[in-house]
Amino acid sequence: QVQLVESGGGLVQAGGSLRLSCAASGRTFSSSAMGWFRQAPGKERDFVAAISGSGGITVYAASVKGRFTISRDNAKKTVSLQMNSLKPEDTAVYYCAAGGLLTEVPGLYHYWGQGTQVTVSS
Repeated sequence: QVQLVESGGGLVQAGGSLRLSCAASGRTFSSSAMGWFRQAPGKERDFVAAISGSGGITVYAASVKGRFTISRDNAKKTVSLQMNSLKPEDTAVYYCAAGGLLTEVPGLYHYWGQGTQVTVSS
């Protein structure tokens, strides 16, 4: 069993930055791929970024590439999402997820956090 708890969301002006963190429990963290997804009101849950268990491979959605950076600390069992140059369209609830595959497909992740709200004002 893995439990995930996100933090770091909030309200920021366009062009600003936020850093999201996800704290994980469980013994399999270092072997789990970790992903960040987001869901805006009335929309589907979209892939944002993912990182392999070792941290050596990262994948980004085209809409955030060059602005967001995913990283992980296996010793602390945390995964982070540094978000720079934020835009109003980045407004959403952000979720971290854990799974066995490095993938953009949300249905292939087994564990999810409760989400943290990010609001970017124009």
